Formats: sequence, structure tokens, C-alpha cells
Amino acid sequence: QVQLVESGGGLVQAGGSLRLSCAASGRASSSYWMGWFRQAPGREREFVAAMSRSSITVYADSVKGRFTISGDNSKNTVYLQMNSLKPDDTAIYYCASARMGSPATRDYAYNNWGQGTQVTVSS
Repeated sequence: QVQLVESGGGLVQAGGSLRLSCAASGRASSSYWMGWFRQAPGREREFVAAMSRSSITVYADSVKGRFTISGDNSKNTVYLQMNSLKPDDTAIYYCASARMGSPATRDYAYNNWGQGTQVTVSS
């Protein structure tokens, strides 16, 4: 089992930046993909970004060019740098992990999830 803990959420004005962190513990070595998803009120959870152990990155079209996913293997931590934030980015952001061979953009492929961190972007 892998435990994931997110941090770094908060309130920011449109155009601002935030950096989310996701610290993994437990059997972190069993994870191949580390992903970020988000869920806004009344909306389905959606894929944001993912990074593999071989540093392959995948982004949702809605965040390309604004968000950057990165990782520090020595700390078992994944980051999501969010720039040029928009009110539509307001959501609870979740970190998740998936094994090798999983489709990185599909939430059903992820078997470990964090508790989420709230990101609110004011206009």
C-alpha cells in the first residue's frame, strides 16, 4: 500500500501561482505513474497531469503550458507547479499513484489516492 499526502493548496488571485506537493510513503517503489486529478463542485473528477518513473509527462489540454509536474525520487515527492491560474482551476486537487502498464490519464487506473487539497482561484 502507498500512502499519499498532498499539501500546498490555498487561495490565490487569477494569474497567480501555487505549487502542490505530494509525499509518498509505504510501498512507493511499486508506483510507476504519479498523477494529479481535480474535482470541482458539481463536476466529475478530471485528469490534470501525470509523470512516470522514467520521467515521461502527460498533461490535460486545459493546463498545458501553465502547469508543470516534476518529481524528486530521493524524497518520494511529486510536485505540481501551477502558473497563470484561472478561476476555472478552482477544485480539490488529488494526488494518485498507479502501477506500470496503467493508462496514465484514467482515474480508474490509479489505486492509491491522497486526501486532496483545496485550490481556490479568485477573479
